[in-house]
Amino acid sequence: MSTDATLIRTTPSHAEADATDTLVATPLMPPRRVISPWPGPGEGQSLMRIPVVDIRGMALMPCTPAKARHLLKSGNARPKRNKLGLFYVQLSYEQEPDNQSLVAGVDPGSKFEGLSVVGTKDTVLNLMVEAPDHVKGAVQTRRTMRRARRQRKWRRPKRFHNRLNRMQRIPPSTRSRWEAKARIVAHLRTILPFTDVVVEDVQAVTRKGKGGTWNGSFSPVQVGKEHLYRLLRAMGLTLHLREGWQTKELREQHGLKKTKSKSKQSFESHAVDSWVLAASISGAEHPTCTRLWYMVPAILHRRQLHRLQASKGGVRKPYGGTRSLGVKRGTLVEHKKYGRCTVGGVDRKRNTISLHEYRTNTRLTQAAKVETCRVLTWLSWRSWLLRGKRTSSKGKGSHSS
Repeated sequence: MSTDATLIRTTPSHAEADATDTLVATPLMPPRRVISPWPGPGEGQSLMRIPVVDIRGMALMPCTPAKARHLLKSGNARPKRNKLGLFYVQLSYEQEPDNQSLVAGVDPGSKFEGLSVVGTKDTVLNLMVEAPDHVKGAVQTRRTMRRARRQRKWRRPKRFHNRLNRMQRIPPSTRSRWEAKARIVAHLRTILPFTDVVVEDVQAVTRKGKGGTWNGSFSPVQVGKEHLYRLLRAMGLTLHLREGWQTKELREQHGLKKTKSKSKQSFESHAVDSWVLAASISGAEHPTCTRLWYMVPAILHRRQLHRLQASKGGVRKPYGGTRSLGVKRGTLVEHKKYGRCTVGGVDRKRNTISLHEYRTNTRLTQAAKVETCRVLTWLSWRSWLLRGKRTSSKGKGSHSS
């Protein structure tokens, strides 16, 4: 029996099904260890790869969308999504892995981050992730309210010894940003069998004089990146570091350019750096796919005793929490009128919940009944696939959405 080691090997029954399929005039995949070449001008872009796991949940080599559709139609796989919201297929049978070399690249940033998974020739995945930046303000508000309570004449005693002298501690905002990168890598490892990770070794440059708040960012960056390196090594990954000037040289070697707009949702903003970092180890020559997954972390407001600002009549309403009438906030649901949306807050007087638009998080309604919503899943990140660049017929350039 011939094997298809480019992606996954098939069982004898599956091979017979492929052989008897008269609708397919050409093989679904090229021969062993051969990947389709980089398309020339006018030939179109290469397709993205779909992650594949077997029935035990072991990550296998990703496949093309055509192969994934064939597996789904033949009943040999079923569609799934992980906590990142990324689509993958799970085989309905056990498959021994025959994996090639895959490398993950991480381009850390304060507001946005880029991640890529690259093989020896193919580009498997590109991500642009919003970094969590709400923790600093939340901790400051919590500290202000705590100090206000402690200044009162009658207050409850402290619940535990909360002094951190002689204790190793990472600032909450620094910890949240750098652990978010490690969590994304951990989730990707469950569906993609990469063994190496390349990270840009960011360095905070100090300035002469007092420097204001600039020099104060040196320690958090240093502490945060060392914490990330420890987490990645604990996963069993081989860690490679590249400095910023090396990343620039790698971009120039591959003939790639980076846009100055950091918030632009395109491959050229952050994913281009993560791609060249991964390609420096995998040996890829050029990105075969520049399509991008955009990801936003789910933010849950912690439960408070009451709102900080009293409403009319001096009444302080309850605020925060993670449940809305038994449904976890941020859950992806299907509504008859609003389609797929996420669950927000709750109105306990009317016994209704609020629904929010999936991408923009804009509130759609506050009067939705739980009975009218069909729960799909809960995602730690809201993610969607951005459309690639397309050139208009009038030749005015390209656009992305």
